[in-house]
Amino acid sequence: MANDLTNSGITRQNILNNKYAVQEIQKAVGITGVLYEQEFRFTKKQVADFFEVTERTIDNYLEKNQKEIEKNGYVVLRGKSLIDFKLVYSDVFGNETDFVTKSTVLGVFNFRAFLNIAMLLTTSEKAKELRSVILDIVIDTINKRTGGSTKYINQRDEEFVVNLLKGEDYRREFTDALRDYVDMGPFKYMVYTDKIYSSIFKENSKEYRKILKLEAKENVRHTMYSEVLDIISSYEIGFADILKNKSLELGRKLNAFETDLLFSKFEQLKLWEPLREKARVKMASRDMLFRDALHQNLQEYIGAVSTEDFEKFLGDKSMELDKRLEEYKEALKRLKERD
Repeated sequence: MANDLTNSGITRQNILNNKYAVQEIQKAVGITGVLYEQEFRFTKKQVADFFEVTERTIDNYLEKNQKEIEKNGYVVLRGKSLIDFKLVYSDVFGNETDFVTKSTVLGVFNFRAFLNIAMLLTTSEKAKELRSVILDIVIDTINKRTGGSTKYINQRDEEFVVNLLKGEDYRREFTDALRDYVDMGPFKYMVYTDKIYSSIFKENSKEYRKILKLEAKENVRHTMYSEVLDIISSYEIGFADILKNKSLELGRKLNAFETDLLFSKFEQLKLWEPLREKARVKMASRDMLFRDALHQNLQEYIGAVSTEDFEKFLGDKSMELDKRLEEYKEALKRLKERD
């Protein structure tokens, strides 16, 4: 959030995708437009007047940032849509509609597009003031909805508990395979776990702990997103199978050199590429936004967090792990009673 909003498209989009923050910002700003198609709309003149700039200035920002602003709700009305808007606008503003009435095309902003302009404008003092308000509200909204701590925000995902518990079974098969088919000491469990982590998100467990500021007693996997747990489980169960097959083929346990070679070939399989990229994008983007944690080795994967992710981690269906576990336990009880 420390990034300058005028320079960082990712930070702007993260804010605009957070509907909970946008709702609070809208209350704070208090600007009223025309209620059209179930949301408030603003003409270019209204936006320019609010920020105390010329309409030509707004045009310049629209030209330079057209795709971004359109993505966030700016539309150009024509034909029937424009006629309908003119009728609604006339009902609200009466005689102040000459410039709208004579228009054959008209660009209008919704509140998200209005905020988008506020985060881009460098020539408006009011835009600068609003940017400060926006950042304060966004931080406050996230804190309120997470209880002030985001270290375990991953656990608010509905899929987290199921993926974690299933992952324990896959993890057990992996460690059993290392025990039964690899001729190394206990150190092997940490070595090949770290090889998996480094392959997926370019960090070993020690580096990951440092970035998330985890205490020694805290379980690394309890802080991971469900998508990351999924690919870790796939690696573990897949590599366990390879170890077993190779060991049985040779009729003996594998040495460290053979195991390293097998893993190198395993991680280079093309099937991992899309899954690794997805996991890296999720981890890098979410951790930067929600946890203010930068994964240096994943910087190229940082993008805007989706509206679905804000719903997943801040929405009404998200909840703390203890509540999620209780819900899961109750679901298991109901299943058992049916049997």
